Amino acid sequence: MAAFLPRVFSGMQPTSTLHLGNYLGALVNWVAMQETHDCIYCVVDMHAITPSMEVWGGPVELTRATREVAAAYIAAGVDPKRSIIFNQSQVAGHAELAWVFNTVARLGWLNRMTQFKEKAGKDRENVSVGLYDYPVLMAADILLYKATHVPVGEDQKQHLELTRDIAQKFNNDFAGQIEKLGTGTGDLGFFPLPEPMIQGPATRVMSLRDGTKKMSKSDASDFSRINLTDDAETIAQKIRKAKTDPEALPSEEKGLEGRPEAENLVGIYAGLSGATRAEVLGQFGGGQFSGFKGALVDLAVAKLGPLAGEMRRLLADPGHVDAILSDGADRAAEIAAPIMLDVKDIVGFVRRRQAS
Repeated sequence: MAAFLPRVFSGMQPTSTLHLGNYLGALVNWVAMQETHDCIYCVVDMHAITPSMEVWGGPVELTRATREVAAAYIAAGVDPKRSIIFNQSQVAGHAELAWVFNTVARLGWLNRMTQFKEKAGKDRENVSVGLYDYPVLMAADILLYKATHVPVGEDQKQHLELTRDIAQKFNNDFAGQIEKLGTGTGDLGFFPLPEPMIQGPATRVMSLRDGTKKMSKSDASDFSRINLTDDAETIAQKIRKAKTDPEALPSEEKGLEGRPEAENLVGIYAGLSGATRAEVLGQFGGGQFSGFKGALVDLAVAKLGPLAGEMRRLLADPGHVDAILSDGADRAAEIAAPIMLDVKDIVGFVRRRQAS
């Protein structure tokens, strides 16, 4: 029986500047996955325009942010020759497949999506249909390439479960046609059920000002996060001002319970150093935060300083970044096109045929 090729798909929105949470929670793992999987990393610009224009900033800002996110991918170590880097809107199959999936997904499924409820708040009647339909487009992003693995944060796990539901329902609804056309993979159907990949000691990086809140691009305080474009002085200032508690660092992980700020800073150090939390506490346990923060400043500047410098170098030549995105889109389209043609045949669309 043929098997689905192990393929990773993931992406980030080009809204505002990427931060330490994006780096430790995603980019570090993306780079490592290049050793074991075929990887497709997308700048999801179509997702970016789902909230109001005040949030995504309008056309000029979207162009700037798309290039900046692509530059962050490359500066962090995603190799555009080994992996595919492109922006979503350059491959029409994302929108085409999303429409097909809109007829497969059920209203009740979308009504259960907690992230929409959080983002829409009390003003749901005035948010865009795109914001509500965001998880269906995400499913299309993944399944357009028959991706088998998706590195996601905890906040996206529900969306990936929806992706699996959509894939399963499509496989079931069109099982007869899939078998007739011979486009399936044995008993597994046409689309794989992608698996989440949540890895690393700092998969959920919290705010430097409140250890109970996730580090976010939308937080009003710039001191709540370390941006990937921050210079050494700014990084040092933010870490030194990061909220802590009056107790010394514990020597064991159990001592971090109920101490969210301490747990967050230890997790950040672990993520940047490649050590475990236990190893970090073995080194710094019993000491005061002042000494630990000094070591964290040195480590963060050493790791993030070169990344910011490489981003600045790449962004000084936007044409070069655009060429990488264009090449990636061509390679992504080569994978997506035959899959999308199969979908159209499975659904029963009459489509234009190539002249013989």
